Amino acid sequence: MKKRVVITGMGVVCPAGADKLTSWKNVLLGKSFVRKLDYDLYKNIPTKIAAILDELDLPELVPKSKIRTMAPSTRLALIAAQEAVDDSKIFSCKVDKENIGVSVGIGMVDLEDVCQTAESLATSYSKVSPYFVPRILLNMAAGQISMAYGLQGPNHAVSTACATGAHAIGDGFRFIQLRALSTQNETPELASRPFDMNRDGFVMGEGSAIVVLEELEHALNRKAHIYGEILGYGLSGDAAHLTSPSENGQGAFLAMTRAILDANVDKTQITYVNAHATSTPIGDAIELTAIKRVFDEHSINVHVSSTKGTHGHLLGSAGNLESIFTILACYEGLIPPTANLDNICNESKGLICVTKKPMEWKQEKRIAIKNAFGFGGTNACLCFSNFIS
Repeated sequence: MKKRVVITGMGVVCPAGADKLTSWKNVLLGKSFVRKLDYDLYKNIPTKIAAILDELDLPELVPKSKIRTMAPSTRLALIAAQEAVDDSKIFSCKVDKENIGVSVGIGMVDLEDVCQTAESLATSYSKVSPYFVPRILLNMAAGQISMAYGLQGPNHAVSTACATGAHAIGDGFRFIQLRALSTQNETPELASRPFDMNRDGFVMGEGSAIVVLEELEHALNRKAHIYGEILGYGLSGDAAHLTSPSENGQGAFLAMTRAILDANVDKTQITYVNAHATSTPIGDAIELTAIKRVFDEHSINVHVSSTKGTHGHLLGSAGNLESIFTILACYEGLIPPTANLDNICNESKGLICVTKKPMEWKQEKRIAIKNAFGFGGTNACLCFSNFIS
């Protein structure tokens, strides 16, 4: 039996009102809040009308010291979330915050941030705000809500144009139902070096990756070639910091643990971790700590590598690209190495870090997990294996 899902709280910020009841009353009255945009900013735009929030007296929940770290959309999400949480009274009793998640969507980034940054880049890189990336990432609203309430369940963001809000609610329904860039400019080929003592930041890469997923019987019926199998999926939220994971790797630990539980396998069956490892001093070390927490005494049998030393960090396409490499590792029985790993960091002790060349993977049933973590404290882990009929 699927669980029944109900709505217990609502929060609203819209041109019709700064709260749920005011907005509803104005909607019932049939009032229009569309206004003419009498600002120089819009003088060259053909359409000069919009329904905006300028006339609303909005509560400011974000301290002035933190406003510059957030886009306006994120601040609005926090206001609506506060009303919904208060409305639901969910925290009026003891709750398990490890099992409360966030699913919030944002359609697109604030163009003003992008335009201002472009102008700054045209004059001097030093003028670019260090908060530019956190302000434009689409998962930041979900991340900030997660941190505001210390929620460590799924930390999920959706961006599907005009269907975003509906998808965010639908995903939430399904859930219930069932540091910085490297500056090694002189030696760019050595700059991305996950787990190395001399790593100094990630290197951005570009590209894309797509996988076709199919129900097993459908694939067998059409005699498809099968590369591997997805066994499990785990999600978590760090609820700790804007860009850094918690020191004990709790978010990563929860995501990996949940993926293994979902896969219904014993952790001793898993002998390869394709790490998120972006080559940042803090992130790599914390991920290794989390991996050792997950596998405990079995850690001495776990191989770990990150392919980002080869292709850099593809940001939004990192998890899917590296999932393909993980699937192929399971399929071919070869664990890929970590490029540029010359001086293995201390945190790797107790694990097998694969360096220099591929390592043969001789087990008949080869099971791996793939980690993917994002700013805002959103974590995902997938469990893959080779296919055995």
